[in-house]
Amino acid sequence: MRVTLSVIKADVGGWVGHSSCHPSVIDRARECLDGGRESRLLIDYHVTSCGDDLALIMTHDQGVESDRIHKLAWDTFQEGTAIARKLKLHGAGQDLVADTFPGNIQEMGPGVAEMEIVERQSETVLVFMANKAYSGAWNLPLYKMFADPFNTSGLVIAHNMHCGFAFEIYDIKGGRKITFNAPEEIYDMLVYLGATNRYSVKAIYHRDTDEIAAISSAQKLSMVAGRYIGLNDPVLITRAQGTFPAVGELLEPFAMPQLVEGWMRGSHNGPMMPCAQAQANPTRFDGPTRVTAYGFQLANGLLIGPRDMFDDPAFDQARHQANMIAEYMRSHGPFEPHRLTLDEMAYTTLPEVLKRLEERFTDL
Repeated sequence: MRVTLSVIKADVGGWVGHSSCHPSVIDRARECLDGGRESRLLIDYHVTSCGDDLALIMTHDQGVESDRIHKLAWDTFQEGTAIARKLKLHGAGQDLVADTFPGNIQEMGPGVAEMEIVERQSETVLVFMANKAYSGAWNLPLYKMFADPFNTSGLVIAHNMHCGFAFEIYDIKGGRKITFNAPEEIYDMLVYLGATNRYSVKAIYHRDTDEIAAISSAQKLSMVAGRYIGLNDPVLITRAQGTFPAVGELLEPFAMPQLVEGWMRGSHNGPMMPCAQAQANPTRFDGPTRVTAYGFQLANGLLIGPRDMFDDPAFDQARHQANMIAEYMRSHGPFEPHRLTLDEMAYTTLPEVLKRLEERFTDL
């Protein structure tokens, strides 16, 4: 069966501050998507949140970038925004930068990851969601999942993965893309993957079958309504088992809480903490960055799940280490490397301050 899995996430109002998503907003989203299922536009859906972001996980037969699916998501976010404004939640509708539906929700605020697949005999998928992070946060985990044999033993011992994977990488600031083949082009690929503030993995494909293995919400950075869109709170879909890494191999990279850009005001470096959905409510300095993982089995488009994959004591050490790293990074206050460099801060609210101070500079 051919099915499309769409994950669309947006901040429509935080409860309290930027920490969480109000239950009434989530309930209203479920009502909206239930209507989509009753009208047979959707096969199935699941509504959840990560931090203050409302996440819509949907299956359907409309293909990727469907106007009807994106319109349903847009209307759902608008309904959530209406409740957020009624409850005076923080930043109501902040990720919806247009007054009317623009025809495609991509590059208009919400994060979008979609893949159209033919269901296998057993179709296992993982949906990762991050809060207080930029899209480049997936680069290191995806490299480990699909190119690092020290993380993914299947690259060595599974004959159906020995051919490697192709990485499609976006230059989000330059509006370009490039594809590298692993393993033979790893060294060239890492030149770009390591620059997480500019280059992001968009998609990964099995090199023998050309089947899609992973898709993220990375997109071209755009200036819309006076601010940059395409940086924050990314989502990621990965397929698991068979010709793809095992579930445990896809989760393993998050046992190391890597430093990512985001955190407070999207202007600081800090650790990405893997946690259960119930713990994905960042509060310390609006952080640190959280990442959740939901596991599903697809059965004729039905979402069998979710299983909360980071609700596991095996990740307790990663959470402890993330807290230790957070303590160290916070001790730097407004100094780098905790605060982003000035070049990176150009995509935050800092330019307004710099513009005001510019005339005070004199030549040496």
